[in-house]
Amino acid sequence: MFTGIVQGIASVHRITDREGLRSFTLEFPKGFCEGLEIGASVACDGVCLTVTELRGDTQADFDVMQQSLNLTTLGRLGEGGHLNVERAAKEGAEIGGHPLSGHVDFMASIAEIRQPANNHVLRIAVPAPWMRYIFAKGYVAVNGASLTVAEAHREADGSGWFEVWLIPETLRMTTFGEKGVGAPLHIEIERQTQVMVDTIRDAVAEKVGALLPALKAFAQEKGINLDL
Repeated sequence: MFTGIVQGIASVHRITDREGLRSFTLEFPKGFCEGLEIGASVACDGVCLTVTELRGDTQADFDVMQQSLNLTTLGRLGEGGHLNVERAAKEGAEIGGHPLSGHVDFMASIAEIRQPANNHVLRIAVPAPWMRYIFAKGYVAVNGASLTVAEAHREADGSGWFEVWLIPETLRMTTFGEKGVGAPLHIEIERQTQVMVDTIRDAVAEKVGALLPALKAFAQEKGINLDL
């Protein structure tokens, strides 16, 4: 488990490709690897990876299977690339953000960047149907960082966008300051929100039952989409 509080920025020191597998040697900030062991979990841009080898005081290796490379931005990383990193939370640790599994739910992209005084605002475009799980004032993990949703907008097809406001300290400790419009991002939704939304949707579907086709047809006549 992770907390969504990014502990530093790692850089890709070396990439080694084998059949169906890519190995990354990451360079971590000083002190990050203290007590780190082979088999430990590290969230790299929100993706939970396992340490396969330690190299001195500041480097470690991670193997990433082809499926993960295809489904995340890790397949696009080159040597010198940067990632947000966080070590797995220890039992009893303070949860400064919100509990994360390190499993990416979907990919989003930066639609707009604004920079009011001492702030950095990202508007993030979300594909359908994932906006059903994102609410203003709720939590979402973006590239492994637990962030509060400032605003959220849903389209009829279940897509939409949300905004997060980043203070200078967040920019200092993460890679968000390097991201431009169009940059892809890993999103992990908040699990309690997902369970609540899915439970309500299932309960409504069960209660409405046979009436649903008629309701959908009526709603469609009125220009309302009930498939969100």
